[in-house]
Amino acid sequence: MGLSTTHLIIFLVIIVLIFGTKKLKNIGSDLGSAVKGFKDGVKDGDKPADGAAPAATAQVAEKRLDTSQAIDVEAKTKP
Repeated sequence: MGLSTTHLIIFLVIIVLIFGTKKLKNIGSDLGSAVKGFKDGVKDGDKPADGAAPAATAQVAEKRLDTSQAIDVEAKTKP
């Protein structure tokens, strides 16, 4: 009940006839670059970025210091 080699060849011929070789080549190259970008992102995700981490920390600290427009609210639960 599985797919035989002839079924796969017929399936591929139909796909080539529908989409064309140029479009399939573009899809393949786009998919390959997406996979490469994903692998690079996973590899780079383990090590911290040198320039990005201090800047992000400074922005968070700056936002914490600006409390002049903050509203103090106490949340209560209904009994």
